[in-house]
Amino acid sequence: MTATTMTAPVGAGRRTGAGTGSGQFAGTWPLLRLALRRDRLMMPIWVLMLGGSFSSVGTSIASLYDTAARRAELAASMNGNSSLRALYGPVFADSVGGLVSWRMVCFGGALAAVMSLIVVVRHTREEEETGRQEMLSSAMVGRRAPLTAALLAAVLANTALALVIAVGMAGSGAGGSGAVALALAVAGTGVLFACTAATAAQFTESARLAKGLTATAIGGAFVLKAAGDSSADDGSSVLTWLSPLGWAENVRAYAETRWWVLLAMGAAIVVQAVLAYALAGRRDVGMSFLATRPGPAQGRISSASGLALRLQRGALIGWTLSFGAVGVVFGGLTGGASDLVGDNPRTREIFERMGGQAGLTDAFLAAMISMLGMVAALYVVASVLRLHGEETAGHAEPVLTCGVSRLRWAAGHLVIAFGGAALIMTVGGLGLAVGYGHRLPAVLGASMVQLPAIWLMGGVAVLLYGVLPKAAVASWGVAGLCLALGWIGPALDLPQPVMDVSPFTHLPKLPGGSGMEWGPVLALTAVAVTLVVAGTAALRRRDVLT
Repeated sequence: MTATTMTAPVGAGRRTGAGTGSGQFAGTWPLLRLALRRDRLMMPIWVLMLGGSFSSVGTSIASLYDTAARRAELAASMNGNSSLRALYGPVFADSVGGLVSWRMVCFGGALAAVMSLIVVVRHTREEEETGRQEMLSSAMVGRRAPLTAALLAAVLANTALALVIAVGMAGSGAGGSGAVALALAVAGTGVLFACTAATAAQFTESARLAKGLTATAIGGAFVLKAAGDSSADDGSSVLTWLSPLGWAENVRAYAETRWWVLLAMGAAIVVQAVLAYALAGRRDVGMSFLATRPGPAQGRISSASGLALRLQRGALIGWTLSFGAVGVVFGGLTGGASDLVGDNPRTREIFERMGGQAGLTDAFLAAMISMLGMVAALYVVASVLRLHGEETAGHAEPVLTCGVSRLRWAAGHLVIAFGGAALIMTVGGLGLAVGYGHRLPAVLGASMVQLPAIWLMGGVAVLLYGVLPKAAVASWGVAGLCLALGWIGPALDLPQPVMDVSPFTHLPKLPGGSGMEWGPVLALTAVAVTLVVAGTAALRRRDVLT
């Protein structure tokens, strides 16, 4: 086992040549090759789907706004609506490339940041939490080699993303220096938050908490950018400049490109990387600068369900508060839906494909509720996969040896996952109704209708975990695919068979639309229950991972 003090040299990793000079980075390249091999599926999927969405959105914008006059009208309406500026930011250029940058730079940067945090935490804190890093450190591996390999993997992933974005934009007819600036802004944001994740991994013993801290930083950056953009239509607000996503926005690709903003972003990357390396050199393997607080010996923690609640309550509270805040924001945007669409029939068609053939306000509300549902699917997948994390970290075996059955142990986490999804959608629906100021019962009911599709995503995660635990991470890909289809599918007018891959497509579009349809809701619920039953049955029969 490792030592117990945080500032002592690394016990298992302290060896000749590992303390000074290049020895601190010994083994970096083998670790990098290992990281790339482990992420050989995840990284390409992220890069191709995210990078390809830029050129796809460019093609859609060129089709929807096929004249300079229409694009200028769209830019003016966006900049004149503070609610929509808060969501997307101001428009700096009304060319096709400029509109793609307006629509995608912040969301693309945020998704690149999520990709980076997954990569970095997986190959740093998660390796320590599972004990694999201690085993690797018994060989000739320098103290800072794991962190360096993780950061290099994130840099390579973001470099590939930048290339896909730049080439895709050039292929769609919006190339040139604007495409390069847009690609660097998105990739630079990803690398910046990779360094944030590397720093967060030094402060906590839990990979889950390191991811949570970094995700909170990403969410905070978006909130700052939104607050700043709502108050200024040129990106000049102090709050916008306090956000890394605001920096990406202020690169102003396809307008008067500000290359110096990329230099400032590079300086922030260097500062965070230096901090992460300094912290990594002052703690033991497996230790952290924020000690884990021991729980009570009695009470709720004495049961398997109480343990599950304690382990997951922080994430549940965070998701609940976030959904409430986002719901209020989306509700406030509803009043500006008409300003967004104006007289453009093609834009109206997009919202009707997302939210149903109803009045524009109902279609907009239905589209926002559907987006909340697809994001909630990420919560239920993360909550279900906490079972996998507990098992691989060796925390499940002590619980199971205390007379707790596997089904009872899993049930505690599954109740939090599926019940928590209902809670966050309820709070999100309430937030929407409060922000909109009308129709609480209808909006809340429409939010609840999303639950069967959300639960089905959780059922997929349960099935994969029970049958093929090493492939359980693929459930992230399934949820991500549904999110991508819901996000860009209507804008691209994808064929209906492709859209039907997502269970959210089959739900009734509420409020409004053709009214409640119980058939799809009951069918999706039945499929979700079947998947959960099959997954838990497989869990009871297979061996516990070691």
